[in-house]
Amino acid sequence: MKKQILLTSTLIVIAALSACGTQTTQTPLESATPTEAPLQPTQTAAPTDTPLPTSTTAPVVNTATEAPVAGVSFSNDVRPIFNNNCAKCHGIEQIKEGLDLRTYDTLMNGSFNGTVVTPGNAADSFLVQQIVEGEMPKRGPKLTTEQTQIIEDWINAGALNN
Repeated sequence: MKKQILLTSTLIVIAALSACGTQTTQTPLESATPTEAPLQPTQTAAPTDTPLPTSTTAPVVNTATEAPVAGVSFSNDVRPIFNNNCAKCHGIEQIKEGLDLRTYDTLMNGSFNGTVVTPGNAADSFLVQQIVEGEMPKRGPKLTTEQTQIIEDWINAGALNN
């Protein structure tokens, strides 16, 4: 008797749930090759008599690094860091790996291995990677968080000769 009541209750619940919703069909996803993203079902467009929301401001983009600080200067902010922490090995006594950090032009020329600064992208800049990973400077104290941030902000702002 309990089994019959349970079975009847289950059937009633199933019937009620199926009567409440509308039936939808789902389009199967197409298979993707390793270089393609899988195709997703598309949404239907809004009716043409309904105005679409518009915005006059650019969308907010969440980035891994903070926005560059305006006013960071190579001559006033970045070069003093290089002169005090890096130029002994990269300019004054030696020019290790062909990298000379004494002037803007020699910095932007890069090293024997190519460019070390990617203007507008500190995360892609080999110089910043070496500093953040603790590889540079090899001798003496590591750069402080504030010094590293100044260099990153300058690069993210376009690595200008200012």
